[in-house]
Amino acid sequence: MTLPAPLVTFLLLTASNVFMTFAWYGHLRFKSAPMLVAIGVSWGIAFFEYCLMVPANRIGYGVMSAAQLKVMQEVISLTVFVGFNSWWLGEPPTWRTLGGFVLIIAGAALIFSNKG
Repeated sequence: MTLPAPLVTFLLLTASNVFMTFAWYGHLRFKSAPMLVAIGVSWGIAFFEYCLMVPANRIGYGVMSAAQLKVMQEVISLTVFVGFNSWWLGEPPTWRTLGGFVLIIAGAALIFSNKG
């Protein structure tokens, strides 16, 4: 059984965004680590993010436009970040965070609508 390209794209983008979020923000929990260590570890994690992001975009492009791929990635990224920020950094979302997220989802819906 072969999974549909949009689903494969979504799954790969989700996994890549977990890596990306840890690469960009995971070190904030370890403020005593030297900056060069934080940079090196972040680059190492980002390698795996790229190993998932590049195939996701190649598989999804053609089935979706580049703009749709980018919007999907951003919505996934923000969703992953809200969970990560609450769980890893102990900063639960505020009503403003959630309100802003709703507005971003509205923008994504506009881009994914196939009207004009």
